[in-house]
Amino acid sequence: MKSLAKHIFLLVISSIFITSCNDYDDNPSNYPIQNFIWKGLNGYYLYQPNVPDLSDSKFSYQKDLDNYLSNFSTPESLFENLIYQRSSIDKYSVLYNDYTKLEQVLNGSNDSNGLEYGLNYKSGSTTEIFGWVKYVMPNSDASTKNIQRGSIFYAINGTPLTASNYKNLLANSSYTLNLANYDNGAITPNGQSVSLVKGPYTENPVLIKTTHIVGTKKVGYLMYNGFYSAYENELNDAFGYLKSEGITHLVLDLRYNSGGSVTTATRLASMITGQFNGQIFAKQQWNPKLMAQLNPSSLNNLFTNSTSSGIALNSLNLSKIYILTTKSTASASELVINSLKPYIDVVQIGTTTTGKNVGSITLYDSDDYRKQNVNPDHKYAMQPIVLKITDKNGFGDYAQGISPASQNTLAENLGDLGILGNATEPYLAKVLDLISSGGKQAIPKTFKVFNEVKEVEGRDLNKEMYLEQIP
Repeated sequence: MKSLAKHIFLLVISSIFITSCNDYDDNPSNYPIQNFIWKGLNGYYLYQPNVPDLSDSKFSYQKDLDNYLSNFSTPESLFENLIYQRSSIDKYSVLYNDYTKLEQVLNGSNDSNGLEYGLNYKSGSTTEIFGWVKYVMPNSDASTKNIQRGSIFYAINGTPLTASNYKNLLANSSYTLNLANYDNGAITPNGQSVSLVKGPYTENPVLIKTTHIVGTKKVGYLMYNGFYSAYENELNDAFGYLKSEGITHLVLDLRYNSGGSVTTATRLASMITGQFNGQIFAKQQWNPKLMAQLNPSSLNNLFTNSTSSGIALNSLNLSKIYILTTKSTASASELVINSLKPYIDVVQIGTTTTGKNVGSITLYDSDDYRKQNVNPDHKYAMQPIVLKITDKNGFGDYAQGISPASQNTLAENLGDLGILGNATEPYLAKVLDLISSGGKQAIPKTFKVFNEVKEVEGRDLNKEMYLEQIP
């Protein structure tokens, strides 16, 4: 990806600054942060042609642009005004007032108490909410407390969770979770509680790797929870373990993986396969201004056989893979599913994914929007949507999510979540049964399924897919 970024950068800088008037370069703005936001979005935003206020012909001189910028009291209000259909199309572009925080999040670092949880509405309610623990991160505050996968909480500090208060309550640096029992779908307080404290935490996304014997077949299982480039060696080591075990089948658990680096996704796909080195894994589609300047072949992500540091990948050369998904499976996870399909048999087990087929880059306030020579007077940075990603054939129309075959649909049973990586855990058990039976379907169990709480995606980075370096 570094060579691609360099190629794009040289083309962009040499041929287009992507503004409509040279006076923009010669005259400083009276609104430097807002000026950075407008020009960055004018140049790189995927939906720039759809936003009239970002048109190249909108402003003739810097003073005209400044007059427009003066209408916005904060950088945030300008940014939101320029986002294309926030509620339906672009739910993901974000603006940060401190790029240090942005960089930490993109690398898997954040303030955390170690709980990965889901939020659902109580049965029959559109306001009352309860939470359930998906997993506990190792070496975190939560890992030292009496709480585990499947624990239910209904209140924080004695205040019941609702659609209007849960964000504020869960944003606190410390709080007490009030726990409940799951009684055939009813959430019943049990008088127990757990106090948790957030602290700096960097998550190793390689959570679990195990193997299972099914007759004469050896099945590898890998739970992978984030495409963080800093942990590519750990991911490669996990595949090295699976390879040394001689697995014949692989179950890749992406249920709680909301995305990350496109480059890391390409390497994961290369570890799963290995027989397609140098071939097109995915294609990038940028806004029309950039696409008109670039050689399309330079926007291809290719299968590879090494890490960024040149270490050989532990590839499995598989022709079939089982991938576990939920609504939390997003962006780079969906990229892997969609872009592997033209090459190998991808058997999806679970529920429909999020449907995020677009990616972003980090823009800083500097002449070339990279961090080098960044404006020292503020720390604002943007993570706007800049590209759509497709498979090698140009297919990437899964904005409504990627769905498993009807016979492979499986929701998580909050009354029986099981232990991740254990052969009896419902998702893994279903795959092992499919492998054992040669694809025959067992009669599914029925259980209560709750409506998920829908987050406002435009305000966070919980479903990100990004390039590490700006063009």
